[in-house]
Amino acid sequence: MNIKATAEERVAFARYGRVSEIATLRTMADRARTESEPSQAGPGRSASETVDDIPRVMVEVKAVDGAYPLVGELRGALREENAGRAADEAAALDERLQNGNVAVVAPLLLERLGLSIGDEIALGAASVRIIDTLTLEPDGLTGRAAFGPRVLVSLDTLEASGLVGPGSLVRWRYRIDVTRQDDTGAAASHVATVNEITRAFAPLGYGVRDRRDPAPGITQGISRFRQFLTLVGLTAMFVGGIGVANAVAAFLDGRAATIATLRAIGADSRTVNAIYLLEIMIVAALGVALGLLLGIGLPYLAWLIWGGAITLPIVFTVSGFTVALAAGYGLLVALVFVLWPLGRIEHMRPALLFREQVAGALPRPSLRFALATGLALALLVALTVFASGNPTIALWFFVGVAVMFGIFLGLAEAIRWLALKIPRVGGVASAMALRNLAGPGALTRPIVLSLGTGLTLLVSIALIDASLTRELAGRLPQNAPSFFFLDVAKQEADRFREVLRVEAPQAEAETAPMLRGRIVAVKGVPAAEVQAGPDAAWALNGDRGLTFADAVPAGSKVTEGTWWPADYVGPPLVSLEENIARGLGLGIGDTLTVNVLGRPIEATVGSLRSVDWGTLSINFVLLYSPNTLSAAPFNYVMTLTWPGAPSMAKEAEVLKAVDRAFPEVTAIRVRDAIDQAGKLIARILTAVRGLGGLTLFVGAIVLAGAITTTQRRRIRQGVLLKTLGASPARVLRIGMTEFALLAFATGVVALMLGTLGAWLVTTQVMDVVFTFTVRSVIEALGIALAITLVLGGIALWRTLQVRPVPYLRAG
Repeated sequence: MNIKATAEERVAFARYGRVSEIATLRTMADRARTESEPSQAGPGRSASETVDDIPRVMVEVKAVDGAYPLVGELRGALREENAGRAADEAAALDERLQNGNVAVVAPLLLERLGLSIGDEIALGAASVRIIDTLTLEPDGLTGRAAFGPRVLVSLDTLEASGLVGPGSLVRWRYRIDVTRQDDTGAAASHVATVNEITRAFAPLGYGVRDRRDPAPGITQGISRFRQFLTLVGLTAMFVGGIGVANAVAAFLDGRAATIATLRAIGADSRTVNAIYLLEIMIVAALGVALGLLLGIGLPYLAWLIWGGAITLPIVFTVSGFTVALAAGYGLLVALVFVLWPLGRIEHMRPALLFREQVAGALPRPSLRFALATGLALALLVALTVFASGNPTIALWFFVGVAVMFGIFLGLAEAIRWLALKIPRVGGVASAMALRNLAGPGALTRPIVLSLGTGLTLLVSIALIDASLTRELAGRLPQNAPSFFFLDVAKQEADRFREVLRVEAPQAEAETAPMLRGRIVAVKGVPAAEVQAGPDAAWALNGDRGLTFADAVPAGSKVTEGTWWPADYVGPPLVSLEENIARGLGLGIGDTLTVNVLGRPIEATVGSLRSVDWGTLSINFVLLYSPNTLSAAPFNYVMTLTWPGAPSMAKEAEVLKAVDRAFPEVTAIRVRDAIDQAGKLIARILTAVRGLGGLTLFVGAIVLAGAITTTQRRRIRQGVLLKTLGASPARVLRIGMTEFALLAFATGVVALMLGTLGAWLVTTQVMDVVFTFTVRSVIEALGIALAITLVLGGIALWRTLQVRPVPYLRAG
């Protein structure tokens, strides 16, 4: 809100719970001067009267009342480091703020002004004593973008400063700790209360946000990160399940003789199944326990190592429900992938098991095992959907996995059919590799299924990771201005440009006129009667910045209507930012009336613009044709942009020169905000890339198990080939050719499916521009396939080291 709430509105707020009033504004601050030091305030001061070693700094002032912060705790460094140091420091920091003209400031302000706790700064007409430095601001995420260090004061101190007056750019916010009860005396629904507040106050120009959406963009960013985490978790779960299935298959394959012996001496299928199910689940339980210990300990270890990079307070707790949920995940995943291969040996005759040709001879599981597998899978899906926080993504994930299974089953059968139909090409190794793909006991189906689905998921994660990375990195302007200069007087503009030219000859100065005006009517309807959309209602309250120009400014693009000619002299025209226009119900040809310096100016909407505010170029919501406002008194807003990143010393020289010559001009150092945003985005990018990279690495290792677990099945073939005179190199070449053919065919299909899946998730779920990068594909496919082939080659080589006599005797 840009105007202060009335007494009646404050009473209306209080009906919902405790209320806290907060005012924020930007201003210049400097060290409070002694009587012997000349003041920098006042337009009449000459450069010779300036004290150069006392700079001014752009600050973000936040004034709070005695109820602040309602929720959470305001913390300062002095209290944390010297608890109980003095009697007045024993009180909570927010209480001490109300005792006189005092302030809690960001540590950066002390560094900029060379101050310490206990020193004073000048805010407008008030001298304010610094009592602490800010370490935790409980509602810090809900504020607007910061262009300077935070200065936290009381509302009384703000009033004493004289900074609030007609035309002041003050933003008023009212926080409500909702404690309302419904008609039955029970606590009212939070959502219902927020909706009621929105209906009551949004038409009055208030923007309403709650804890679910504390600030524009934050909720969307968190939502995207949660969605990415959900996909990473689901992918890790499924790829891990592939590893479990392969491990179980290899385990049962290695126990073929034991199972055959038990069946031969009279053990029924139920007993055999119970023995191995119990054995496998015991191992799974041990693995789950180890995983829980690592899951509990690793975050704390990571905090000890990298915790300094996180500015938010983190409290480590162990939730019994979360631990139980994770354990349930692990056991269900193991059970889903155990029951099916275990059920395939239920009705197997001992003779076939003794022959060790299990892969080609095992039948489908019985109905009870199929039903048990389906029930376990249904429980896993239900648990995942319930606990994921993104049920839609979880459901579509399982739908996608089912589709992938069908596609890769079809691919496996197609490969087997082609292997039989393709005539012999190349040497013996190629011919035998092709026949192995289609022969009895062929590994085509299990490898294509496990490798294909796993690679598809990894490609999707890699491309989603790339899209999110580009989206986050793209939010930082590549060549943003170093400074914004506000309130440059029209008659001083040429001299101001000359100062900038002398101090920064390589930098480019951009200039735009700036006036203040209030919207008083929309299409002839008084502003107080306009039913504006929630995201546009703020434009009807308080003064708005507006300008005029003969050309479309940088960072803007006309989306509807046409731009006026450079020499336009007709009736007043205005160009609006498209979202505000839609929120106000304005279109091309409609009229908008703005009061400028007491004079109502009605203009026709000539065009709508999309504005890329992220470029930090000079842009305004309201932009008029030059003939409308050029005769009005106005000041200029200017930016200064270097072709490269200037040094801090150079920027300080420019700021000092401007401060000496134009003390009334407000200078905003944009680099401060960009640096802070860059650090935050860099941390998020590190988290995204770390999660994506870890998933790719672990997934590659697990998928390699799809080949290494076939070692026992390869030993017999290798032994027979060596006995018939084949060299170890030829045996190795046969196996690697088979793996390479499967990997190539599977990789191509996985690339297409993974790309399609990533496109659907980014564009339809996350609302992010899809980015296809070769590097991401190489990371996903190249690394995974390379690890798979290397470990597969090692497994094949180890089979060649086996002594053939025991296997020949077993045959």
